[in-house]
Amino acid sequence: MPLIDPFDRHIEYLRVSVTDRCNYRCGYCMPEQGVHPEGHHSEYLTFDELTRIITAFVTLGVKKVRITGGEPLVRKGIPGFVSQISPLKGLKEIALSTNAHHLEKHAVALKEAGLHRANISIDSLKPKLFKEITRGGDLEKVLAGVKAGIDAGLNPMKFNMVVMKGTNDVEIEDMIDFGIEHGVEVRFIETMPIGPAGVSMMDQHYPKKKILQRVRDHVGKDLIPCTSQSHDGPANNFEIQDTQAKIGVISAVSDHFCESCNRVRLTATGILALCLGQEDSVDLKTPLREGISDEDLQALIVKSMKKKPERHFFNENVHNIEFRQMVSLGG
Repeated sequence: MPLIDPFDRHIEYLRVSVTDRCNYRCGYCMPEQGVHPEGHHSEYLTFDELTRIITAFVTLGVKKVRITGGEPLVRKGIPGFVSQISPLKGLKEIALSTNAHHLEKHAVALKEAGLHRANISIDSLKPKLFKEITRGGDLEKVLAGVKAGIDAGLNPMKFNMVVMKGTNDVEIEDMIDFGIEHGVEVRFIETMPIGPAGVSMMDQHYPKKKILQRVRDHVGKDLIPCTSQSHDGPANNFEIQDTQAKIGVISAVSDHFCESCNRVRLTATGILALCLGQEDSVDLKTPLREGISDEDLQALIVKSMKKKPERHFFNENVHNIEFRQMVSLGG
């Protein structure tokens, strides 16, 4: 029984947040004091519970799982969790989104457990600015994690850079050069009005059109749209003519990509979020802990797809969608 939403989109991609904690405090993602300043953390799903939900999704046709956070590697036991889900028949790809601060320590174990590749959230290659954006991050440690990931075979590795006007937009060209030199695919992301943090930073929004023009001007070559979108998700990806380098732009505000959306999100607390920009969600933790059968869990997931909206409304409701924190949704 495949997962199909009301708009005939086949859901084949599940993003799984394992924690809403993070060792960094990027302004567009979470407040400076964190999401649990009082020190109390919501009860997370166990790895066995997460595995059971993922198994249900894979049985229903999901082919790709991305492990996210917060910062997933601040939760102990992620390599073991990967090893739990990697044998699932029908699961073609397991990816990780990370800030890479802890990746040097875990890269080999993650690869051996069955992780295929990693996306690195990195918004600056300047140590001082990187520390300011992340409110304390260590660029040297992140780049060591990047190297360890590449050496371990977590490829194709991608950099995700949120472009912020007046903050790091001057580094678009530096990121391109780094990607070409190190074989990393660089993806530039528009700021999105998700949660109070994201909404407050929309005055720094830097649009796709300007980003692509900067890339063209810098490389002096044409950008050729990629024909294969197997790893791309919502990104518009391009090859730089006469090179092996690729760049991408995720432009949720300039050009919503909702018509091809094939993904849903599971939060660390067991909430199935059907859209980043809408409130529609379904509680999976409660029925799971009340003893729901595997068959009924699958039926609940199938039924949940009826709530997936046709599109988000970032442009229309930029000041009215503060109901979620990006850090809790896993991006």
